[in-house]
Amino acid sequence: MTIAGAGDIALQGPPPGSIFSRVRGPLRQADLAIGNLEGTLGSGGSSKCSAGSRSCFAFQSPPQSARLLRAAGFDDLNVANNHAFDYGASGQRQTLAALAAHGLRWSGRPRQITVVRAKGLRIAILGFAPYPWAQSLLDIPAARRLVYRAAARADLVVAMLHAGAEGTAYQHVPHGTEYYLGENRGNERRFAHALVGAGVDLVLASGPHVLRGLELYHRHLIAYSLGNFATCSHALSMNGVLGEGAILDATLRRDGELVSGRVLAVRQLDSGPRRMYARNDAIRRLNFLSRHDFGGTAVLLDGNGEFQLG
Repeated sequence: MTIAGAGDIALQGPPPGSIFSRVRGPLRQADLAIGNLEGTLGSGGSSKCSAGSRSCFAFQSPPQSARLLRAAGFDDLNVANNHAFDYGASGQRQTLAALAAHGLRWSGRPRQITVVRAKGLRIAILGFAPYPWAQSLLDIPAARRLVYRAAARADLVVAMLHAGAEGTAYQHVPHGTEYYLGENRGNERRFAHALVGAGVDLVLASGPHVLRGLELYHRHLIAYSLGNFATCSHALSMNGVLGEGAILDATLRRDGELVSGRVLAVRQLDSGPRRMYARNDAIRRLNFLSRHDFGGTAVLLDGNGEFQLG
């Protein structure tokens, strides 16, 4: 079973029809592809931002953008993040309706277990974020209980996290709780480890808007941030490492153990993400971050982004 994960997708206004044209191959080739939908799909409604605010960001793209996400190869979109309620409950209802209309599943609402089928297996997808409209990543006992229920319904369990502080200063995974603008963004390391201990087979995370390291914890992969994946109308910064992201392919056995994997580095452009081929700084930086943060449990990559396991 090959599962592809992508990071933050923040669309502002109508995206170009070709926005995913340079990255849809790897997403379509996976048995299951998951991304983080950082914003809303709809029209109208009340934004969380006051008129003229320069320090508040609310993302809204037309419902038809769901068609582009489906055509790109995504099967499930995580809605456990800080921008899922940019236009309130009405904005989220429109978002979920748009996804459903184009055959897309979603995950991350409180107590939600999304079960999809691929290659004869049932895969449960859970989403976590530190917000009341999401399953909380600040409550580890509740998260464990949700994982137990998901594992009873599925062969594999995948968790999507939206955790950690944001920006170029936060590429490392710390020990302890992270805060951003006074907001508790969770203890990502402790939470991810607790999920694996409860039965999660693969953890994919986003939120810091930069790539973070990879860890093999009890034979299960944790990707602590897949960075920024796609944006338009400059909803997300594309400067330096903020413009880098990844498609991560993880191939798992039926028991959830990691068999192989690869990281396909991408760079954001306002016209859409594009692959970065051959040896590139993103792969070298990921190896540095993984070694520094996880030592002997780090997952390292060769020059082509393939996992070096065993």
